[in-house]
Amino acid sequence: MNEKQSTEARLTPAEQSLNDLWEQHIGHEFSTQDTNATLETMVPDAYVNHIPVLTGGVGREQLRQFYSQHFIPRMPPDTKIIPVSRTIGAERLVDEMIFQFTHTIEMDWMLPGIPPTGKRVECPLVVIVHFRDGKLSNEHIYWDQASVLVQLGLLDPSSLPVAGIETAKKLANPRLPSNHLIERAKAGRRS
Repeated sequence: MNEKQSTEARLTPAEQSLNDLWEQHIGHEFSTQDTNATLETMVPDAYVNHIPVLTGGVGREQLRQFYSQHFIPRMPPDTKIIPVSRTIGAERLVDEMIFQFTHTIEMDWMLPGIPPTGKRVECPLVVIVHFRDGKLSNEHIYWDQASVLVQLGLLDPSSLPVAGIETAKKLANPRLPSNHLIERAKAGRRS
């Protein structure tokens, strides 16, 4: 991605170190799928908080259980992360991405209690990572759960101010039309 490449070219050595550690961490989560290696990138009292559904854990043992039982083995095989932007500061990194998958397995870390639907999902996702002592200290992970539920057919968007895959499409292409939900609401009041 051109934006990411041009950003990386301007990183200070300290920022590059945070970038590299984050890349190593997500590599262990998604590529090697190694819980112990993932935990080695984190301080002992680290925490992970998936904000929309309150999943994650605090401290090495909770995170070991979370990563080994709920996150790493519960990732659909076609999961893809499309980077959108990355901002790196002195102790923080913010990653904006599009998270894509087909809901072929139970994903209790993201969709607790929802059996596989077989439906395709694309949603914007933001991760805010804090670093301490040269390791990850915490992750705050945000996504629009309503958009995910709409795409899975579990939430009817027709009378609610929510959208489905359009949120990811608009993030990928900001020139797509805006204000569809406002116009739909106005049209609904006129009927």
